[in-house]
Amino acid sequence: MQKILVIGGSRYFGKHLVTLLRDAGDEVTVLNRGSAAPPPGVGRLVADRDDAAQLLEALGARTFDTVVDQVCYTPLQAAVARRVFAGRTERYVMTSTMEVYDPAPPTPEARAYAEGKRRAEAVFRGGPEAGGPVAGRPETGGPETGGPAGGGPFYGGPAPFGFAAVRTAHVLGGGREEFTGRLAHYVGRIAAGTPVDVHAAAYATSFIHHREIARFLQWAAGQSFTGAVDAASHGALDVLGLCELVADRVGRPARHRVVEQGAPASPFSFDRSYALDNSRAAGLGFGFGRVADWLPGAITAELAEMAR
Repeated sequence: MQKILVIGGSRYFGKHLVTLLRDAGDEVTVLNRGSAAPPPGVGRLVADRDDAAQLLEALGARTFDTVVDQVCYTPLQAAVARRVFAGRTERYVMTSTMEVYDPAPPTPEARAYAEGKRRAEAVFRGGPEAGGPVAGRPETGGPETGGPAGGGPFYGGPAPFGFAAVRTAHVLGGGREEFTGRLAHYVGRIAAGTPVDVHAAAYATSFIHHREIARFLQWAAGQSFTGAVDAASHGALDVLGLCELVADRVGRPARHRVVEQGAPASPFSFDRSYALDNSRAAGLGFGFGRVADWLPGAITAELAEMAR
């Protein structure tokens, strides 16, 4: 049994993670701003993670075997956590994103999100806090694919705990739980006969089911590896393949409309390859599922939600 703190854990796959850890017999505590109560059998701490003094007061003398951080988005948040949890935990797992490799499409919002995650990882590692994209493309990245390029300042030397960054693929599934609406975009448009906006060439990207990423984070909490690891189901899929799967479930053909170069397209239509390499995680012992096995069920769940 481990003592595990989950920062966040109040929605989507974070909720699944918390119940998985609890049901496995771990002593689980959730820390958030009090937006939602945890499930039965799970402890609760209320604090603003950006406020170091408030965080220290909420934690008291508590220590943990592992902290799983679901909601770290900025280097400031990472700096506060690094300082507060030094000496309180042996392992720290941050939920990161494939966007750290260079977001696609590179909108200002996506770049800001990716830069925040990238610099947060760097603060935890004790590496350069500022700089450009992570070295290595996602399709060839994975194990220890560098840190931010450039000569940013170092943050306090090596990490005070074993640190791992889980760079997750696009998370899908769960019907109304999937709050981004990206899969619903396809289901709704194809069901209505509305064209889906796509690029002239179809490039593959990576996905993972919401319950699979929860299982992965549960597994990662109990491991000893450090550094970056990519989490993605087997079987990268391009936008046309996604549309075909949706069309098959909806029962009507998908229509496409090719956008001009540089124009916005539907989610998951990219102008370059944007797939992750999950080989490090697989080599460490995690068994990923296949997109083709779970995505049809996720589409059916979206259809059922639309029919409500």
